[in-house]
Amino acid sequence: MNKQTALLAISLALIGIGASPIAGSAEEGHIVVRNFMFQPTDLTIRAGSTVTWVNEDEEPHTIVSATGLFRSGALDTHASFSFKFDKPGTYLFACSIHPQMTGKILVQ
Repeated sequence: MNKQTALLAISLALIGIGASPIAGSAEEGHIVVRNFMFQPTDLTIRAGSTVTWVNEDEEPHTIVSATGLFRSGALDTHASFSFKFDKPGTYLFACSIHPQMTGKILVQ
């Protein structure tokens, strides 16, 4: 495990999040913000699941729904934002500071 991976694992453990992104989890999903990208960019979850984004970049980022359903403040390094998706659908999101950063949540 390299230093960056170890630091991420420790950071995520401290806030109660598993180290790897989970697609299709009944209860939770995780998206890491790293290298000015959302990882994964597309996530599939079940209705009722909560998604948590964690910023692992040295620059602040935001998580903003394309429809205004959710909006984080600026997330500094290691900060997180969570949102519970109650209804099935496709939810697009981006970083309002860096609009080229986009992602999609598919809620089944």
